[in-house]
Amino acid sequence: MKTHHYIFLSTIAFIVLFYNEDVGLNLGILGVLYSVLTLIKTPERNRSKTFFLLFAAGISSSIAFAWFADFSSFLALVVSLLLLSFRSRNRRMKSLFLVPVFVINFFTFICRVFSFGDWLPKKNIPNLFQKIFAFVIVPLIFVLVFFGIYAGVSDHFAGVFNEYEFDFDFWQIFRLSIFGFFIAFNFWNFAVEKFLYKQHHFLDNNFQKNEQTPKSTFSFLDLDTERMSGVISLVLLNILLVFFIVIYNYEQFYEVTKTPNQLSEETHERVVSLIFSIIMVILVMMFYFKSAFNFDSKSGLLRLLAKVWLFLNVVLIFSAMLTNTEYITSYGFTYKRLGVYAFLLLSLIGLVLTFYKIQFKKKNAFLFNSMSWCFYGMVLVCSFINWGGIITSQNMKRPDFVVDYHINSINFNEKYLLKYAEEKNDVDLKKKILEKTKLGISPTFLSKILYYETIQK
Repeated sequence: MKTHHYIFLSTIAFIVLFYNEDVGLNLGILGVLYSVLTLIKTPERNRSKTFFLLFAAGISSSIAFAWFADFSSFLALVVSLLLLSFRSRNRRMKSLFLVPVFVINFFTFICRVFSFGDWLPKKNIPNLFQKIFAFVIVPLIFVLVFFGIYAGVSDHFAGVFNEYEFDFDFWQIFRLSIFGFFIAFNFWNFAVEKFLYKQHHFLDNNFQKNEQTPKSTFSFLDLDTERMSGVISLVLLNILLVFFIVIYNYEQFYEVTKTPNQLSEETHERVVSLIFSIIMVILVMMFYFKSAFNFDSKSGLLRLLAKVWLFLNVVLIFSAMLTNTEYITSYGFTYKRLGVYAFLLLSLIGLVLTFYKIQFKKKNAFLFNSMSWCFYGMVLVCSFINWGGIITSQNMKRPDFVVDYHINSINFNEKYLLKYAEEKNDVDLKKKILEKTKLGISPTFLSKILYYETIQK
């Protein structure tokens, strides 16, 4: 099949799946369809290991969305499909270009769609297809567009047609056609601008030969002075961090017990400050080891101090994890408290990758390339896990379990709440949970959220 076949097929599938339906199982099915069609369309030379991993991620994230239909599974699905499409056309291009490529394509859609010669076949078209396109598709599009315009401004015009019973909502079909075509066109026919290809070398992980000559960052500082400045800075930062770690842990584990509100406020403030400081640490490392000191034979002490500072920051992260663990042990699980672990884990990965960058003399782009994949991997993993179920199942074991909070603020936990209601013989609670469950159940097949179909009534 040619590109235009994939565009029209995907548009038709979008209309069929979403006509008179809410978002649910249908988006998962569409994700699987896009993944499979991408696999079929991709030439053998572009089917790398990364491509097959992204294909598996596209299928699994589609299933995850069909099961939960929440934001994390939606984000994982969208990113997986965009990365899959991008890799199918550009095997070696860095994935960070994904964002500018598709943003540019969204804004240039109108211009590109009317460049028929770029995406529609120019010759050897069967005569039947020519006639269908010229005599049916084009006139139908114009009729539907102006029908929608006239019906929107004239009630009498719309009333004339309301006297007849149509089985189809033409206005909805028109909207779905436009939206489905927009998605399909940008997915199957995106363009990578030439200026992006020219900038590709900036995201290389390794230095080129001509970039390995040590030189100072500033014209008013020679290399020896800048090196010594870095050594002095890192010595002072290491001393400062050692004192901070000692005081931080003393305040957390040896001071008098705080109230829940005080502990909550302090924990959030400290974690936010800690994550910000880790980002600053990585930026400082990127500044000193962006080029010159990676290949400076006299920078051994500077590299050692940098590694010690990174190690101390790792210790600080584990201290923050212990703080969050103590908070959870005292007051239970919430989405935010689990989110703290996620951010701290990403910070830890960032420090490890920074150490790797310094040890193996990688460019700063290595960190951006690697961390983008780590962030995507975390989003993908999070989309598969029922965090609401974990939170509720663990908090149920606590004597201070707050039922109303878990009913109103936690999602996908109905199975555990029903079990809790049965254990407590609470008929009213069971009825309340079942009423909440009904909100997630769709009367139509394509709009179903599969999780709610597994709950025993």
